[in-house]
Order: sequence, then C-alpha cells, then structure tokens
Amino acid sequence: MKSPLLSLPGAVPAEGRDEGIAAHYGDLFREQRALAGGTGLVDLSHRGVVTVTGEDRLAWLHLLLTQHVSELPAGRATEALILTANGHIEHALSLVDDGTTVWAHVEPGAQEPLIAYLESMKFFYRVDVADRTADFAVVHLPAGSIAEVPEGVVVRETPYGRDLFLPRAGLAAYAAENGPLAGILAYEALRVEAHRPRLGFETDHRTIPHELGLIGSAVHLQKGCYRGQETVARVQNLGKPPRRLVFLHLDGSEVHLPVHGTPVRLAADGAEGRQLGFVTTAVRHHELGPIALALVKRNVAVDAPLLAGDTAAAQETVVEP
Repeated sequence: MKSPLLSLPGAVPAEGRDEGIAAHYGDLFREQRALAGGTGLVDLSHRGVVTVTGEDRLAWLHLLLTQHVSELPAGRATEALILTANGHIEHALSLVDDGTTVWAHVEPGAQEPLIAYLESMKFFYRVDVADRTADFAVVHLPAGSIAEVPEGVVVRETPYGRDLFLPRAGLAAYAAENGPLAGILAYEALRVEAHRPRLGFETDHRTIPHELGLIGSAVHLQKGCYRGQETVARVQNLGKPPRRLVFLHLDGSEVHLPVHGTPVRLAADGAEGRQLGFVTTAVRHHELGPIALALVKRNVAVDAPLLAGDTAAAQETVVEP
C-alpha cells in the first residue's frame, strides 16, 4: 500500500520489505538526530493492522500468544509472539487493548496469514478478528515527542516512543502538522542501536525466542500452555539456545554495508573460514557509524573479532551465551 507521503519533495522510496514508504527524505543523519532528540514522525503505514473485538478477546488471545494478556490493562502496550509447534517464531505482534478492542500492528503483508491462523482457532469463543490495514495507518512518534494525538486515536506507549493507529485518510494532514518527517532508514538505525529484533530480519524459519533475548519482553514464563511452549521451557531450563543475537561495530572504511544474510566468520580464520552466523540488519548511525545486528552460534567467544563478509567487526553481547 503506497503512502501518500512518498509524493512529498525529497522522499526516496524504500525497497524490499519496506516498499511503499520513504527510505528517507533527503538527509538520513538529520532525520536520525531528530528522532533521537524526540522530534519528528516516522511513516509506518505499510505495516499491517489487525483488531480483535468481543468479550472473550483477551482470554482467547492469552491461549495463543507467548505473552500474558488475560488481564492486560487498557492502554498498556506489550509485545507478543505466535510460535510454531516446534517453538520457532512465526508471528510477532505489537499490541495494545483500548478497553473494547485489541489493536496490533505486524510486518507488512503478515496480517493475512496471521488472521487466517486466528480465524482457525476461534472455536466457541466470542471474538471477531478484522484486517484494518486499509482503514488505519501506523505512525511512530519518538520518545519525548510533544506532538499532539488526535482525539479518539489509539496509541501504543513504549519506552521507544508512541505508535499511533491513525485513520489512513488523515495521514497526510497529520504528517504536515507534526513533522519533520523521518524515513524508515533513520528508524531502523535507532532500532539496531537499541538491539531490538525485527521479524523477517533477525529471524529465519528456525529462530526461537531465547536467541533474540525476547524472554520477558515478548514471552512470559509464568503463564499457561500455548503452541511451542515446550521448546521455550526446555531451552529456559537447559540454558542452551543454538544461536545468539550480537551487536556489531563495523569497519567504517568500507563503502558498502553488508546485506542481510552476509556470512559472519572469525577474523582469525579470514574470509574463507567457517561460517558462524549471518548479518541480519546493517545500518549507518549518525554517531556510531556503520553498525549491525547478527545471529551467531552460541559458542562463539564473546570477545572474538569477527568478519561480516569482508568487513571487520567488533561484537557486543546482546544475548549471553
């Protein structure tokens, strides 16, 4: 779904999963600094929006999600996952309940398979699931923003800022009144700096929550059964996830950033050494320079110098081995 903000002067379209919104509006680092300083607005209108209504909505979702939501207070934001039977991450939801409706935004295009799964699990529960992507656009305001929220707009308040479920028809007018605009590249740079994983970037078909450090933030260990819980409990008790998320400081002399999937190896073994992981997201940060997140094997030494493709990389621990 193409954003109307792409028609603004200076807007450069994003590619890949973020197609449909702006990568930037002409000055990547200025946009990053604005967000870091608590000003600006990020257009996330390409993300899917799903709602769940009905008096059983929280109790029903509690049975399906990794997060404890049966008593979720109105207005409190949370993150949740849906796992496969083997405990691999299948869906990631950023959600909030407004007192009558659960609102969630998901990765672009993920709303259709998510809704199909939820519909298959309704049984006798009094719930209704709807795709609201055509009617509502997600807009992000950074932490510290003093931008006004229109009356009646549902908000997810998090430590990283506020996500607004804005009526799509009012997106252009709201952006014009609450700029400056920042593109998805600026948003992603701050996400990587904060070590926050993203579905489809830091995950593949076999990623489990422990590998990304999602226990607590998206996975509750003291709730009832849900699909994939056996894997979560086993890894929690044994403490041995096969991989772990790391943060990389990349050599700033390289012109090109390593792309998603670039092999990660020990620097001592050189570019022909055994692959120990892969780059998930690489970005240019306004203060830190080129940085990245990567998934590596659990037993890689936490202080080992690495190579991301041909680029030297120093690692910081995100998930303890």
